Amino acid sequence: MTEDRTVEDLLRTFAPQVLGLLVRRHGQFDRCEDAVQEALLAAATQWPGQGVPDNPRAWLLTVATRRLTDEWRSESARRDREVAVARREPAYAGVAPAADAEPAVPADDDTLTLLFLCCHPALPGSAQVALTLRAVGGLSTAQIARAHLVPEATMSQRIRRAKQRIEAAGARFTMPGPAERGERLTTVLRVLYLIFNEGYTASSGPDLRRAELTGEAIRLARVLRGLLPDDGEVTGLLALMLLTDAHRAARVGPDGELVPLAEQDRSRWDAAAIAEGVALITEALTWSPPGPYQLQAAIAAVHAEASTAAETDWRQIVALYRLLARIAPNPMVTLNQAVAVAMVDGPRAGLALLTPLDVDERTAGHHRLAAVRAHLLELAGEVGAAREAYLMAARGTTSRPEQRYLEVRAARLTGQG
Repeated sequence: MTEDRTVEDLLRTFAPQVLGLLVRRHGQFDRCEDAVQEALLAAATQWPGQGVPDNPRAWLLTVATRRLTDEWRSESARRDREVAVARREPAYAGVAPAADAEPAVPADDDTLTLLFLCCHPALPGSAQVALTLRAVGGLSTAQIARAHLVPEATMSQRIRRAKQRIEAAGARFTMPGPAERGERLTTVLRVLYLIFNEGYTASSGPDLRRAELTGEAIRLARVLRGLLPDDGEVTGLLALMLLTDAHRAARVGPDGELVPLAEQDRSRWDAAAIAEGVALITEALTWSPPGPYQLQAAIAAVHAEASTAAETDWRQIVALYRLLARIAPNPMVTLNQAVAVAMVDGPRAGLALLTPLDVDERTAGHHRLAAVRAHLLELAGEVGAAREAYLMAARGTTSRPEQRYLEVRAARLTGQG
């Protein structure tokens, strides 16, 4: 591991812990988060040349606290509060304070609380994703903006508004009560999966994937599982991410083109990630009632354990999709289920499952519906209709690799039938 990589890993590990300590002590999430970002920038600048401090967490806490105190000191209306803070905090002299200067607050508790805060129901989904990446992931605004292909100023405004909405909602740095905790955890899992999916299949732009997002989603899922080892859905999500990401080397061709699952060179799949993912989901299903992420992970495991596409146990996959459709009905689940059903009962049976999606506002006109229909029509021998559906899907996607793939599929059918 390189020195730069070591520093980056340390910063991402300690960023949520330091932020949690500050917010627990002072409140004012917005100001504390800004102070932590300044401390992270200082560390990223100084540590590679000067070396990592003996106590990096305390170093970051001291620098962030100093930034916070300096801001308060500059505001005459807050002089009384600044004096109180100054009496409590050690002055920064360029070295880390003693370890006993840190509050004895469990860092794991703060990280989990911070995850729940970033996924507050007052925030829209895009804001939850951005704030989680910055506050818990430790990514800079510039990194998050690059990953989402938007200007840094746009992302900065999005994050600023998210923090303001949290303050306006009166959110406190405490764990939700028992009645709300399950719902908020569901949101946390959804946000992490959104981050992963945006990285694994970029919704727009010239590249098929954005490794910085998939890597960060997996890292955060590992953190969450470490905090909640007895939650089957948390384990299922981590397993699902590992099993899906294991394909990454094989799903992109030499020219950056998309390679579908059935055509991938399985020798290029990440065997270690598959082994870990299979072990996680196998173990979780022995003690936890199956939830949506566990079932999706189980489906991914069936694919992963087939040495060739022809050896895939499609009947088992169909059974898992039927169970998934019962407990978590979703149009995207139906799309995938249609493909599996087509492999067992023929393409006509799969096409029949797609018909209701034409009038579902979540999928009507969506390029993925057109792409799946095109694939099943091709299997059914309806070449002309398949070609038109491929072209429709190509026109609907903003991902250039997906667009090229769909156009190539349509071109191959030209002149046939």
